[in-house]
Amino acid sequence: MSELVEIVDSLENKISKLLHKLELLNQAKGKLEDELERLKADQEITKNSVLEWEEKYESLKLANTMLGSETNKTEAKLKINTLIREIDHCITQLAE
Repeated sequence: MSELVEIVDSLENKISKLLHKLELLNQAKGKLEDELERLKADQEITKNSVLEWEEKYESLKLANTMLGSETNKTEAKLKINTLIREIDHCITQLAE
């Protein structure tokens, strides 16, 4: 009978240790989930910043081309032609 009590005590002890480990793992999981959400938010902010800087770069490149820079003249002409077509389209729609 004493062996049975020892086995039960041993099982209770092991279950208690497992429950404690489970609690620790759940806490670690919560911390990791919080960190993941924070990193996702940081990534979104960085992504938006990169897009903003890319737009600024393209605008600057176009401005340099219009100021007489030899590079990207064709690109500037195409952009101007596209803008003119869009304006013509808007004027046509307003006239109707």
